[in-house]
This record gives sequence, C-alpha cells and structure tokens, in this order.
Amino acid sequence: MSVTKDTSKSLNFGLLGLVIFLAVIVIWIGVRVFLPDVPTVFAGNQPDNLGVTDGKLHPCPSTPNCVNSQSTDAEHSIKPLTYKGNSIEAIAQLKDILNQQERTEIISGTDNYLYAQFTSHWMGFVDDVEFFVNENQGVIDVRSASRLGESDLGVNRERIETIRQEFQSN
Repeated sequence: MSVTKDTSKSLNFGLLGLVIFLAVIVIWIGVRVFLPDVPTVFAGNQPDNLGVTDGKLHPCPSTPNCVNSQSTDAEHSIKPLTYKGNSIEAIAQLKDILNQQERTEIISGTDNYLYAQFTSHWMGFVDDVEFFVNENQGVIDVRSASRLGESDLGVNRERIETIRQEFQSN
C-alpha cells in the first residue's frame, strides 16, 4: 500500500509542476501581448563599447551572434550598405526604414551615425545595431549584435540583409 501512496504523491507533484509551468507560460504570453514594450529579464544591458573610434565600429565578440561589415573573418563579415548622394540623405533614408520596423527604437544619431535597438517579440531579447557612413569609402558600415546568448540563429545577418534590400529599393 505504501508503493501506491508514493506513486500517487509522485504523480501529484509532477502534475503540480506541469500546472505551474503552464501558468508561467500563459502569464508570460499575456504580459508580452498586453505590455510588449515592457523590458524583460532577457533585455540585457546596453553595451558601453558602442560608437565609432578612429573610423571603426567595435569588433564582434567570438560568439556567432554578431555581424560587422568591418570584420575580416567569414563568420562575422557582412557587406556594407552602399548609398548614393550624401551622408545626411543616407542617414535620413535609414531612419525612415528603421522607423517602419516593429519593436525598433532609434537611440541616437548624427549626420553619419545611427544606433538603434531591436527587441524580439516573445522573449524581449535586445540587439544593438549601428550604422556608420564611411564617406572615405563611400559605404555605410554596419554592426548588429545580440546582447545575450551564444547563437542568434542568423537573426542579425538576416536583419541587415532585409534593411539592405529596403535601402537599395528606395
């Protein structure tokens, strides 16, 4: 008879654990649906190494969740954007494109630099994205990096390629 009680208790704790897990998931989804702009524990902290130093964006870390047009290694390298006209027009065009993106906030910008944050929908991960108009080379260098985690499943590269397509078509 004690075996039956132990099995019953084990099933009850297992069921209770499943109910708690499902309740947490439902609450999380509710918060993300009704309060999508509320930062999550997955937002991380804004890096302190953003910006341009001596014409260079900060290099990517060794993790595969970053792309940088100034990188020389294949894993992180991505082509810069090309533009016509001047840097002010290019930045204005980029601002227009970024302002149309969901869950995107332009944090700062100048005549030749833009910094924006992209937030994922369900988990609230934040990626930091920078654009630097390199007038000497006639391109816009880009860097897109996840704040947290190891892999981004190609999201940063895909984001830049999508922005490239929109930028080239305008």
